[in-house]
Amino acid sequence: MSDSLDFAPEKQQAAPDGTGGRPPAASVRHTRAKGEPRFPDGPKADPAGSHFERRIRSFQPRRSRVTAGQADALQRLWPAWGLDIDGQPLDLTELFGNTRPVVLEIGFGMGEATARMAAADPDTNILAVDVHTPGQGHLLQLAERDGLTNVRVGNGDAIILLREMLPPHCLGGLRVYFPDPWPKKRHHKRRLIQPEFLTLAATRLRPGATVHCATDWEPYAEQMLEVLTAHPDFENTQPDGGYAPRPGFRPLTRFEGQGLDKGHVVNDLLFRRVPLPDQPSTGG
Repeated sequence: MSDSLDFAPEKQQAAPDGTGGRPPAASVRHTRAKGEPRFPDGPKADPAGSHFERRIRSFQPRRSRVTAGQADALQRLWPAWGLDIDGQPLDLTELFGNTRPVVLEIGFGMGEATARMAAADPDTNILAVDVHTPGQGHLLQLAERDGLTNVRVGNGDAIILLREMLPPHCLGGLRVYFPDPWPKKRHHKRRLIQPEFLTLAATRLRPGATVHCATDWEPYAEQMLEVLTAHPDFENTQPDGGYAPRPGFRPLTRFEGQGLDKGHVVNDLLFRRVPLPDQPSTGG
């Protein structure tokens, strides 16, 4: 029994060869044999395999339709700009080709906000991690279109990346925007922002690095504020100890705008990694 790629055709510019820029039907929908990888040169379906213990995860992989353009970006750009989170030690200088600060973004959706932040701050590298294949392809498309050399797209479990692959105190920041709120009480244990996660993240963040979270689910915002405030490795950047105004560097996305139009309240949290015992504060 064969399996099919979920490619959705997308509008394209007219081509000089008279084809209208439309790819042949075979390149839009391809039948692959059982066991054949979905994208031979792209992200792996399960990069870490079974090398790490089973645990409750904060994300739910989703199968969605991949456009022909996204599939093309995954095939062409993944070898240079993609990273499969497989548990092997990672050299960020080698990954980006420079020593600029690296911000880890966990969960980037379709990547519009990530691309805009990367364009606005070319001196900061962004390692953007997600498990949503269409979003990975779309972010690669945006990076190529806008000439962004400071974006790398990670595929897989961010916990494995933090715990197994990154060296201590290598990150200049952490961004978690609109993570799955897991609203049902029995699922709260799946939420990403938990004390154990913050303890792990603290070992990879440089002193003074910023942890920036945002959510439109108020009960989750309250939990985020509670656990970040209680954690000894982080301090609130707000003098009143509450939520932060949306900083100008975080773009207002279409999704967020639709939520605001419906009366949703979006809360930003900006916390700073406190200095290590033998280091002074960097401020910021």
